[in-house]
Amino acid sequence: MKIIMLGAPGAGKGTQAEILNEKYNIPTISTGAIIRESIKSGSELGNKVKSIIESGQLVSDDIVIEIIKNRLAEKDCENGFILDGFPRTVKQADALYDLGILIDYVISIEVDDEDIIKRLSGRRECSKCRATFHITNNPSKKGDVCDKCGAPLVTRPDDEPETIKARLEVYHDQTEALKDYYEGKNILHKVCGTEGIEATTKSIVAILEK
Repeated sequence: MKIIMLGAPGAGKGTQAEILNEKYNIPTISTGAIIRESIKSGSELGNKVKSIIESGQLVSDDIVIEIIKNRLAEKDCENGFILDGFPRTVKQADALYDLGILIDYVISIEVDDEDIIKRLSGRRECSKCRATFHITNNPSKKGDVCDKCGAPLVTRPDDEPETIKARLEVYHDQTEALKDYYEGKNILHKVCGTEGIEATTKSIVAILEK
């Protein structure tokens, strides 16, 4: 299965992608994680990306697409993958299609902006393995440290209320157009993301196994 996860920041894309990754044994491809790994590798492309980021500029679509293309060509993607954070724009979606990468399902997790703001302000991230938790909806069993690796949990800078509002504006201006794009290809499926993690997972699995 080749899946794209859509949804506003904090809608639960990462959490659901992680669950699907374990259930179906297909890799989750996060743009941010790939870029960080590319830089860490010291490859020619990684060094190019590093210099762009260090100069304070945004990584261009062309470079992001090249990174994604290289990642999807790896062996662990042979039986499918989950894209989280890509594509963000219709231009990126077109580029993916032009590469001959045909998506089976686009899952859009629907959550109102007010709920997003409440949700993100309570989100905590592991400072080491980047696992995500929430102080009320998905707390760590160990309190202020990660269940998985024991490292301290922190609040991400982009989870401050004003930053969240700005991110939501960007999402509505750019990424929401992807819904129309994929609806036109008859592969868009909307699920409610406000009924809790298990209920959202159940809705997604029902779509994938229909």
